[in-house]
Order: sequence, then structure tokens, then C-alpha cells
Amino acid sequence: MTFVFAAVLLATAAPRDTEPRVLLRLEDEWALALIHRDAAVFGRLLAEGFIYTEDDRTMSRDDVLRDVVAGPDTVQTAHNEDMRVHRFGATAVVTGWLVVGGRGPNGPFDRRYRFTDTWVRRGGGWQIVAAHDYLVPARRR
Repeated sequence: MTFVFAAVLLATAAPRDTEPRVLLRLEDEWALALIHRDAAVFGRLLAEGFIYTEDDRTMSRDDVLRDVVAGPDTVQTAHNEDMRVHRFGATAVVTGWLVVGGRGPNGPFDRRYRFTDTWVRRGGGWQIVAAHDYLVPARRR
């Protein structure tokens, strides 16, 4: 009887929402792709019509692809911190911190971006339709 009861409980239990984990993994793929300048990953993650804002500028999907794949900065380290997923049906907003280190035209850099990425579920997968990053000024020591 206990076995039957346990089987019924398992069969009727609400399915687990795995989407937040999927979205966090996709965000981490983005950070890794920055290091490798992986055009295939960026092309898969960015939806057609994607729009990006950072501080005082706005960029299209093509602008972002060009910048992350062939821009002047060489990213050597990148990781996300304190990410949170906010679900709205087939849309999700992920907030967090992107921490990037590397070299640019002016020498080495360490940057922290506060980000908000808007994801939409399409064709069985997720794509970013809009993103906003705010470069947090470095603290003076």
C-alpha cells in the first residue's frame, strides 16, 4: 500500500520548473563565449531584432555581434554573479552582475556590469531580445 501511495504522489506531483536553471546556464554560456569570441554562441542566443543599451549608447544585433567577436577588447576572464530569474510566461528577465577582465587599447581592465537581459522562449529554446548593461565605475582605493 505504501508503494502505491508513493507512486501516486510522484505521478501527481507538480512538474519542476527547470527553466530558471536553463536561463542561468545560457547566461554563463554568454560569459564563456566572450572569452572565446564565439560567434556561433552569440548568433544562437541573440534574437533577430535584438536591441542592446549600455550607458548612453544603443546597439543593434549586428553591432553587438561585431563588437564581441572582433572588437578591440580581449576578454581573458568573465563570469556572472548574483543572477536572478524573473519569469513571465514565455518571457523571462535575468538580472545580475557580469565581471570581465582583459586587455584593451588603453591597457588592462577589470569591469563590472549590472545587467538586465530579456529572454523570450521561441521554437523550444530561449533567445535574448533585449539587454541593458550599466558599467559600474571602479572604486578608488
